[in-house]
Amino acid sequence: MAESLRKKILIVDDEPDVADLVAYNLKAKGFDTQTVNDPTHSIGVARAMMPDLVILDVMMPVINGIQICRLLRADPNLKDVPVIFLTAKVEENDRVQGLETGADDYICKPFSTKELVLRVHNILRRTSDKGETSTPKLIVGSIELDVDRHEVQIGGAVIDLTATEFKLLHLLMERRGRVQTREHLLLNVWNYETEIETRTVDTHVRRLREKLGAEAEWIETIRGVGYRMAERRVYESTN
Repeated sequence: MAESLRKKILIVDDEPDVADLVAYNLKAKGFDTQTVNDPTHSIGVARAMMPDLVILDVMMPVINGIQICRLLRADPNLKDVPVIFLTAKVEENDRVQGLETGADDYICKPFSTKELVLRVHNILRRTSDKGETSTPKLIVGSIELDVDRHEVQIGGAVIDLTATEFKLLHLLMERRGRVQTREHLLLNVWNYETEIETRTVDTHVRRLREKLGAEAEWIETIRGVGYRMAERRVYESTN
């Protein structure tokens, strides 16, 4: 795929065989890759490389993938870089913890290299398409979303969102008043098939609401179905 050209991917895994396998398959698709087997070097390498995407093992000595992801999200130059966790930890709570840390995806070992490459393509496509829209600005209440600048403000203050959170908010605001099922959101925000775990949507909506603060009430939960950006606040006058 043309989108993979010149895209740089950092692979952090203390198992050289796994890291080399991932790198081999991504290189075959035209990606530039760099592997790190010592997790304590990962942030320094990331700052020097400025990757387009990071693939992180979770269970590593000294510093684990969760901690590394938090460091990436705290770095002004790396905070928007998509992160995929690649790990043997398969429990739902582990997946939720990874997503809540700021990861964009979570793939369990043993994994299909074909699926991994597809997930990488989907995430990079999602981030590269973030500015493609016919509506440059959307406003709901005090929330102002500027597509051209890829920026969200509340009352004039810029809100720090990940690429996935931005696209989720954009979709809800663009389709204001219409219920978006979890399956629909997975297909349109994550580019997944509908059998992928819908808990992913709930986790990201919860994180998005936390960042929106008092404006979070605009996002309504439609129990058993999905979410909707409200037409108006509950307490607003209908006049």
